Amino acid sequence: MKRILVVVDMQNDFIDGALGTAEAAGIVNKVIKKIHSYSDAGDLVYATRDTHGEDYLETSEGKYLPVKHCIKGTKGWEIHKEVEEALRERKAVIIDKPTFGSEELVQKLWEENQRDEMEIELTGLCTDICVVTNALLLKTKLPETKISVDASCCAGVTPKSHAAALLTMEMCQIERKEGKC
Repeated sequence: MKRILVVVDMQNDFIDGALGTAEAAGIVNKVIKKIHSYSDAGDLVYATRDTHGEDYLETSEGKYLPVKHCIKGTKGWEIHKEVEEALRERKAVIIDKPTFGSEELVQKLWEENQRDEMEIELTGLCTDICVVTNALLLKTKLPETKISVDASCCAGVTPKSHAAALLTMEMCQIERKEGKC
């Protein structure tokens, strides 16, 4: 069975930039370790990168979250240096996404699933926005595929919203892993 790791939005703006948190900074080394673990076992690694334009504040998302972040080409948009190095070394597929969830990611993993049965594990930022959205999109497109999230390799906007997102995913049959980085 093929295993796939999805690393969601491990970008500077979510770690120590415009929307950074101590919790996000605290998972960086765990995520790097997880990337190496998957790659060393011969498994696939995908990553997403939140990508906005200069007009972000005029978008629907920007009106609800009026903080410019992950503007393409800026330092905040870039994947955290050590995470990016691990992804590049491991030949990860990186997908830019203009919104919370990535239809392109879902389609690519659906195609992978047509070739070989698989299981998917998600890590990254933010548990309560982009991780939960991508997990639910994947579960919708691949209802018989085992999908899990490693809670210790994710961080939310707040600890409370992180916990709420994990509960939502559990209720939708997305397995919660803890401390398996």
